[in-house]
Amino acid sequence: MTIRVAIQHKTTYEFDRFVNVAPHVLRLKPAAHSRTKIHAYSLKVLPETHFINVQQDPFGNFQTRLVFPEKTNKLEFYVEVIADMTVINPFDFFVESYAETFPFAYKKELKKELESLFASY
Repeated sequence: MTIRVAIQHKTTYEFDRFVNVAPHVLRLKPAAHSRTKIHAYSLKVLPETHFINVQQDPFGNFQTRLVFPEKTNKLEFYVEVIADMTVINPFDFFVESYAETFPFAYKKELKKELESLFASY
C-alpha cells in the first residue's frame, strides 16, 4: 500500500532595511531520476520580482537559480512536494560480472566515458 505525503519547506529572511540580494541557488526540487513518484511540485518566491532559471547539474539534480534585480526587506522560499512513499528495496539492482569482486577494473569503454565525465572535477 502506498502512502501519499505532502512535504512543505519554508525559509524566510527578514531584514531591518532594504538590501540588495545576491543570486541564490536552490536545490529543493526532486531529481528526475528519483524512483519516488512525484505528483506535484511547487515553488513560490518572494519578492515576486525575480528571474528564475532551472538547470540540471552533471548528476541530474535540479538547481534553481534566482536573481533579484530590486532591493527588498524580505526574502522567502516556499516549496511543496506531493509524493508517494512506496517501499523500495535499495538492493534491487544488477551487478555486472566484472564488478562482483572488489577491487575491480572497469571495462575499457566505460572507463573512458567515466574519465571524460569527471575530467572537470
